[in-house]
Amino acid sequence: MKNEIVIIHTDGACKGNPGLGAWAATLEYKGNTKEISGVVENTTNNQMELMAPIEALKCLKKHCEINLYTDSQYVQKGITQWIIGWKKRNWKDVKNIELWKKLDELANKHTIEWHWVRGHNGHKGNENVDRLANLAIEEYLTTNSSLVLYD
Repeated sequence: MKNEIVIIHTDGACKGNPGLGAWAATLEYKGNTKEISGVVENTTNNQMELMAPIEALKCLKKHCEINLYTDSQYVQKGITQWIIGWKKRNWKDVKNIELWKKLDELANKHTIEWHWVRGHNGHKGNENVDRLANLAIEEYLTTNSSLVLYD
């Protein structure tokens, strides 16, 4: 019997960099889809790109086979290539170190194929998480506008 694979799409967005940011992810398994997103004040785009797979992987309760899609080469190359050197150098001079360590911890609980897709290029899953992240920012601005300063 073929193992079922969880399909995850992730994206981060930021209004200003640093600025108001959001992350979003979709998890697809056996025909079911779960959408998650969140907003963070005073963050960076790279931090939001990292938060998306972190939060998606937190949703999984047991070991899974995963195809994870991101439009962030920072995330895809970081977790599959650069992290090897970072660990050898004891994480010296790594930006967003706590997020990378958390992503590494969560990723090691699963079997993951990390896929990079070009953003804003018609990839259905990527377009959806981009929409969800930007919607989270817009909803935050609408409901909490007094907390956000405009230039």
